[in-house]
Amino acid sequence: MIYSMFENENNSSRGSIEVICGSMFSGKTEELLRRLKRAKIANQPVMIFKPSVDTRYDKEQVVSHDKNAIASTPLSQARDILDLSKKGCVVGIDEAQFFDNAIIEVAQILADRGHRVIIAGLDMDFKRQPFGPMAELCAIADSVHKIHAICMDCGRLANYSYRLVEGDKQVMLGEKQEYSPLCRSCYLEHKGRNNSIITKNNNNDDL
Repeated sequence: MIYSMFENENNSSRGSIEVICGSMFSGKTEELLRRLKRAKIANQPVMIFKPSVDTRYDKEQVVSHDKNAIASTPLSQARDILDLSKKGCVVGIDEAQFFDNAIIEVAQILADRGHRVIIAGLDMDFKRQPFGPMAELCAIADSVHKIHAICMDCGRLANYSYRLVEGDKQVMLGEKQEYSPLCRSCYLEHKGRNNSIITKNNNNDDL
């Protein structure tokens, strides 16, 4: 029999870090909520945190795109999680890409203390670059579950969050009006088309 840490959810003394990552609309928060609900069914105390900057659906609750929700504590600094996490609780962290880099050390400390830490977040930004602390969180995790969305153009598995609106800031909160999940080939096609439009506009400005 192959041992799985997810099957032995009653062993609260063994600390661990689980990372759930992927593009927008891939179901990361939904998977986080599923694991936290299972922990509750196992009578394990659960505490959930999210960055205070994420106010898309609710200022306090963690809400998935499917509108499933669970009460959480919004924080502006990752280190506050250490003071607020009760002994022996399962710690859930949503939208971890928006937290400062201190979240990496916080996750390690919590796991070393015996907490099961479940983290969800975007692994890449709209430019396909590592998003905030997510790459390092994946590196220190005991397990990493990468989830894929469905490409809105061709229906294949999607890795990337393509930005539909103008703006070069890495952090821009949005939904389906601002972002579209795309596979590699469709992302490159859109990117090439967008670059052609920019080049054409620049040439027209020079006339």
